Amino acid sequence: MTTQRASRMIEDWFVDAQSAPEQARREWAGDGVALLPLGTRFVAVRLPEALVHAAVETTHPQELAASLARLLNGPVISDGRTMGGTYYALTRPRIGRPWEHQTVAPRLGSGTYLGVPKLSRLEPPGTYWVVPPRFEGDLCKPGSVESLISYALSVSQEAEQ
Repeated sequence: MTTQRASRMIEDWFVDAQSAPEQARREWAGDGVALLPLGTRFVAVRLPEALVHAAVETTHPQELAASLARLLNGPVISDGRTMGGTYYALTRPRIGRPWEHQTVAPRLGSGTYLGVPKLSRLEPPGTYWVVPPRFEGDLCKPGSVESLISYALSVSQEAEQ
C-alpha cells in the first residue's frame, strides 16, 4: 500500500467521526486543523504539559516524541496554544469503567470537539501530531495512558518531598 493511500485511509477514518466529513476536509485544507466530535470513534485524554514532562523526564521535542510513541503506542496531539501546553492522547471509548484521573488528566468524550491536525502537521506552530497515527483506527490503549499518568504523578510527588 502506498503512503498516500494509507494516509487517505487514516484521514477517512477520522473524518467519518463527523456527520459531515467534507466539512472536516475543508477545515484541514483551510486551517490545517479540523474540529472532530469525540465519544463514538475515539476520545481524548487531556494531558497537561508538566505531567507529560514528568512522565518522560525530558522536554527535548524528539526525545519526548520517541518516549510517548514507545509508552503510549498510539497517536498524540500537541496544542501549545491552550493552557500552557497540552497533549491529547487519543484512545478508544471505554464503556462502564470510570476514569480515575479525571481531575488531573480529564478524559474528553461525547459533547466535546477536538482540534485534530491534518496528518502532515508534525511540528509547531499551532496544533500538530507529536505521534501521528500509523493506520486507520490506531489509538492508544487506555491502560497505557493511565500508567503514564500514574507514573508522572508518582514522580511529581517524589520531587515535592
